[in-house]
Amino acid sequence: MDIHELLTRGVQDIVPKKGLMEKLQKGDKLRLYMGIDPTGSRIHLGHSIPLRKLKAFAEAGHHVIFLIGSFTAMIGDPTGRDAMRAPLTKEQVEANFQTYKKQAGKILDFSKIEIAYNHEWLEKMTFAEIMKLASHFTVQQMLQRDMFKERMKREEDLSPNEFMYPLMQGYDSVMLDVDLEIGGNDQLFNMLAGRKLMKAYKDKEKWVMTTPLIEGLDGRKMSKTYNNTINITDEPGDMFGKVMSMADELIIKYFLLCTDVPLKEIDEVDTHIKQGGNPRDAKIRLAREIITMYHNSKSADQAKEEFVRMFTKGGVPDDMPEFSLNGDREIIDLLILCKLVETKSEGRRALEQGGVKINGEKVDGINTIVHLKKDMIVQVGKRRFAKIV
Repeated sequence: MDIHELLTRGVQDIVPKKGLMEKLQKGDKLRLYMGIDPTGSRIHLGHSIPLRKLKAFAEAGHHVIFLIGSFTAMIGDPTGRDAMRAPLTKEQVEANFQTYKKQAGKILDFSKIEIAYNHEWLEKMTFAEIMKLASHFTVQQMLQRDMFKERMKREEDLSPNEFMYPLMQGYDSVMLDVDLEIGGNDQLFNMLAGRKLMKAYKDKEKWVMTTPLIEGLDGRKMSKTYNNTINITDEPGDMFGKVMSMADELIIKYFLLCTDVPLKEIDEVDTHIKQGGNPRDAKIRLAREIITMYHNSKSADQAKEEFVRMFTKGGVPDDMPEFSLNGDREIIDLLILCKLVETKSEGRRALEQGGVKINGEKVDGINTIVHLKKDMIVQVGKRRFAKIV
């Protein structure tokens, strides 16, 4: 990847605008990082965008640090939250990170990346050091955050811990002594706090690079909350079906942000669609690219064949999970036992949206009792099936 593409593809903004291109053109190697608080267990394509940018810098020979928010995760990042985030224990943080690292390993080569933990310096700070850190910011500056404004308008709780969070994340930059930080554009406030602290503590320039957020399958921000994600651990068939269900206007954005397809080829796909070409062809290629990245090309081909068979010929999968169950079961319990949904709330949503079928017949009531029979097919949405044996 050339320098221009490194600084533009998958990049929302760079602060400040000047200097970073010139530094790279001189051949300087950067020390850069991305921090994550391992508060969840599944990585989706939205998470992959900054991870892929981190990978690009590592492949270009720069010193890349993957920072685990082992202390900040126990406080809770207020970014994007309209209520206080529940803090985690050290044990929860470590368990989440092991799951996260296994998934992130589908994108990053950890043999080329330094891993650091911010509890190593944050939990050792004295009260005097914390007061010095806080002295670089004002309450008014913190209250510029939209989420804080909204919560104060609603007279909802706002914790001092949440005020301190950007300062702690900013102090990570100082302790890591970096030239650049990468993160989603919803992290801009926190990353700019680090830029200010680098000036105060080290009189050093620090660039901030934000990556764009991506819309999920329903056009809203990709989020587990909205159940609109494409997870990098999804089975190939699920990945394929999800891509095929997305809005046509998202195709090019996904090609740019979520694949390694060359820009020239993406332009050709864009031109083809604008000139009246069938978006379905572009989605098929996009689905194959994504599945190949996170699984392999053989799985991508099989997923395509299965999709075509199921949705152009109205069939059901030849190969579906089988469960040995009998008796009577409440429908939501059945969906969980068959691993078609993860939680009862997800099961309720699927039922309310009319997405649950038994042997092809829609199930309406959330309290429906199902009398299980051999060879019964249980279905959620267009892609998830289970067979009772």
